[in-house]
Amino acid sequence: MLMHLATIEFKNNSQKADSYLWNLGDGTQSKDSVPNHHYTHSGKYDVTLSATKGKKTNTMTQPLIINPPTKCLIEITTDYGVMVAELYDATPKHRDNFLKLIDQGFYDGLLFHRVIDGFMIQGGDPDSKHAAAGAPLGMGGPGYQVPAEFVDSLIHVKGSLAAARMGDNVNPQKMSSGSQFYIVQGRPVESSVIDMFETRKGISYTPEQKKEYMELGGTPALDRDYTVFGRVISGLDVIDKIALVQKDSRDRPLKDVKMYIKAVK
Repeated sequence: MLMHLATIEFKNNSQKADSYLWNLGDGTQSKDSVPNHHYTHSGKYDVTLSATKGKKTNTMTQPLIINPPTKCLIEITTDYGVMVAELYDATPKHRDNFLKLIDQGFYDGLLFHRVIDGFMIQGGDPDSKHAAAGAPLGMGGPGYQVPAEFVDSLIHVKGSLAAARMGDNVNPQKMSSGSQFYIVQGRPVESSVIDMFETRKGISYTPEQKKEYMELGGTPALDRDYTVFGRVISGLDVIDKIALVQKDSRDRPLKDVKMYIKAVK
């Protein structure tokens, strides 16, 4: 499923024609008299309608402006479907770094190299692009880290996009990998478990956050330890599909799961 910036229902003032041909400006054509069309990118489109009656054809062209999204959106394409995620303004260092790498094409062809059903799917290791079957992955990066940006309103519910990192023993500041990330799958969390993590971590979850953990699921054990910087808003089923693939002893999928990421503009 693609995120639609705009769904347009066109008007047709030439209803008495025998046939119609619309060119909708993005390479799509329609023979409907009054088509609906989903635009997935902002910009100016020249929409042309050719209405034919008998041997006479009238052609009209009008411009259409699709405004860019008000939120920072990205699209992650895999063989298992497409996920659309919002990147949060509350974590600007992670947002800007992720967008920079996307613009460079850094992620295209990389793998989801670590997949654990009921937990998360992880990718973004540049060493995974041409990795041999069974090769260990998970240590690569762009050569830098990103400072942690913990925000209490951003938690590890299902669909959350978060930064992977090295362990506390070598990374006490909990700095994020410059490129590796994971998408939370998790499982529904019981109220008593949420209460336990509130006490253990000194977190006060809102009623809405507790409800999401209990109904949608997630991994509250990771809150305040790993930076959440986005969330999947379309394509949660893709996470479930990837989480179920066959894996080796290192949780690497036996069949490569490649990603291609672009910004929605």
